[in-house]
This record gives sequence, structure tokens and C-alpha cells, in this order.
Amino acid sequence: MTNPSDSEELLFSGLKVVDCGTWIAGPVAGTILADFGASVIKVEVPGAGDPYRALSGGPLSPRAPVNYMWMCDGRNKRSITLNLASAEGRDILMRLVRDCDVFITNQPFPTRRKLRLNYEDLAPENDRMIYASLTAYGEYGPDAELEGFDGVAWWARSGLMDRVRAPGATPGGSVPGMGDHPTAVSLYAAIVTALMRRERTGKGGRVHTSLLANGVWSNACLAQGAVIGAEFPVRDDGSGPARFPNRVLYPTSDNRLLQLYMVRTQAEFDALLIASGRDDILVDPRFTSPASRLENGAALVQLLRETFATHSAAEWLATFREHGVPVTLVAEMEDLPNDPQLRANNIVAPPTGPGVPAEVIINHPLNIDGMPRAGAHHAPEVGENTAEVLAELGFSASAIEGLRARGIT
Repeated sequence: MTNPSDSEELLFSGLKVVDCGTWIAGPVAGTILADFGASVIKVEVPGAGDPYRALSGGPLSPRAPVNYMWMCDGRNKRSITLNLASAEGRDILMRLVRDCDVFITNQPFPTRRKLRLNYEDLAPENDRMIYASLTAYGEYGPDAELEGFDGVAWWARSGLMDRVRAPGATPGGSVPGMGDHPTAVSLYAAIVTALMRRERTGKGGRVHTSLLANGVWSNACLAQGAVIGAEFPVRDDGSGPARFPNRVLYPTSDNRLLQLYMVRTQAEFDALLIASGRDDILVDPRFTSPASRLENGAALVQLLRETFATHSAAEWLATFREHGVPVTLVAEMEDLPNDPQLRANNIVAPPTGPGVPAEVIINHPLNIDGMPRAGAHHAPEVGENTAEVLAELGFSASAIEGLRARGIT
């Protein structure tokens, strides 16, 4: 992460963003804009706020003394609470809309209609505004009205969930935010593209993407075949021996798993055998060509598994790296804090602002050399900045207190 000096202006300094979404995929597009300097106001329901705030404390989430999910994704924004069902709350939102450059929402369409948050409702207020819409299944079609999350729309509906399961196994679920975070990058790209168009035309407009679209795009290597009617090979039921050495995981003596997925050429295969001390396999007629290795794959897998089980993962990785063999450790979550690549490439970096209860924060994956980022600052509490934002809109202290007392904020 590049920390800007006082003399460096962030690219999106002065850009005003209203984040009127919940959870991850929509709002995190605003987080990326904020990281590049935009002023992002997050609009939340009075009381509990965005339900995403509670996910870190859920029964299936890893335990920690800090709200790590919100700390990461809610950073660099200001929070204001508004009861948008009230006339006064909507009036305040309209003041924000009239002055904003970007409006982000992923509210379901029934909610948008009820609160009059559709593009057609807001565009007359500000013709330079970029209205960024995130949906589960797209803006049109029979399922456009449905609410959905990435585990359903991105993971299951796209075909990804089915294709990554082992033969004969029940498909596994996705992890939290697995489809949301890359989808947020897609929405950010749409916003920035529209801002570029506005530079040329002076006009805003609507941009949109969906969890389903991004799931299918992630699965495009196979999905493109499916949509043209390609014939997919019949899967075996998983009851027979493994026959594909490059598609098998190999346990080590310390119960870690190594993957040979990228051992492709004859030279890489020879180097693997030499490094692992299995020169005997080099001259075994069953394994001297790609065709014979495939034909005798089960026997080869068994020999390699027996070999890999004799040493620890760290020992094998050191040996294979010395010999230039592309073998990969299947990482566990506990490995991430000590992975040197994460720090070397600013995938994680120390926060730069006060009030961030962590040594490092995960960065978004967009890197532009020479362009500074804001760095991670405190993720706001629910409505933490309501009075501050209302004062900027011209409300007096007594008016601000009156709005709070009436449940508007």
C-alpha cells in the first residue's frame, strides 16, 4: 500500500459516493473508491445498521476479539443512519443524492420500489450521478425480483458449485464473501468506466452487474462450452483408484497436502522424480510417456503417495524449489499470516489511520503503480457520523437532535 504524503492528492479526492447497500458485493465497490480517496457516506437503518456488521460474531465464524469482517470492508467510510420510509429521512437522502457523483445500491427491487430508490426515481435529481446497481440474478428476466447471496447466485447457480466437487461427492458450500468480493471489483470497474464516459459527455447513467453474471464469468472456461452445447465427459463415481497424477493431492508426513497440478512437461516430470529420489520410476516402462502414465495412472499415484508420505511438506517444498519443480502446498487459513508474498505485494498491509484494531488489513487487489491509496482507517460504528454529515448539509444542532429523537436518524 502506498501511503500518500500531505502533498499527494488521491485520484478520487472530491468524488462523493452514497453507499445505500448492505452486506458485501455492492458496498465493497464503495470501499475501493474510498481507498482511492472518494468521500463515501454509508446510509444505514437506525439501530442495528448493516446486518453484515454481525457476521463476524456468528456461530460459524472464526472467533476473534474484533469485528474483523466489518473492519476490513467497512473501512474509510462515514456512517449515517436514516429511516428512508419517512418523509424527512427521504428528504435527507435526496440532499445527498443531488450532490453525489456515485450512488450504490444492492437493495432488492421490491425494496427499491417501496422506498423509491430505483434509477428512474433518483436520476431526475442529478443527471451527472452514476447509479450503480448490484443484483443477485440480473436486472431483467423471471428471477430479477429474487433476493440472493453469493453462495446461491454466484456459487450454486453458475455451475461452479457442481464442477469443483470430487467425483461422487456432495458439493461443498462457499465461504463467506467468496463471490461477493470479486463481484465488488466488477461493480467498481463499471463505475469507473461510467465516470470516464461522464468525463467525455458530462452525463451520468446507470451501471449494473450481478452475482450470477460474475459467477458465470468466473466459470467461463466451462460455461462457454455449456452454452454452445458442448458434450461434457461423464464423471466416474469416485469409487475407483485415482488415475490422474496432476489432479491428486498428496499427503506428507506432517499431514499437509501437496498439489502437482502444474507438473506438465516431461522435463518437469523428470525433475519431480529426481528431486523425490525416485529415479527408478524414470526407467519404469509404465511411466515413460504421457500416454503410458495416463494408462497406468493409479499405480503412479500410489508410488508418489508413498514417497510424499516420507517427509514433511516444508522439506518437500524446499527440495522441489531447489530443483525447479512447480509443486504447491494446499494452504490452510493459519498459513496466511506467515505467507511472505502477502506482505511483499501489499496484499495485506498495516492500517494507516487510528482506531483500526489490527496489525494488518487485507487490501483490494487493484494496483496502479504511482497512484497512492488512502490506507485503512477506522470502520465507523452505526450512525457514527450522522451529526457530522447532517451539519454539512446545513442542519442545526437542535434540528439534528430533533431528527434523532423522532427516530429519523
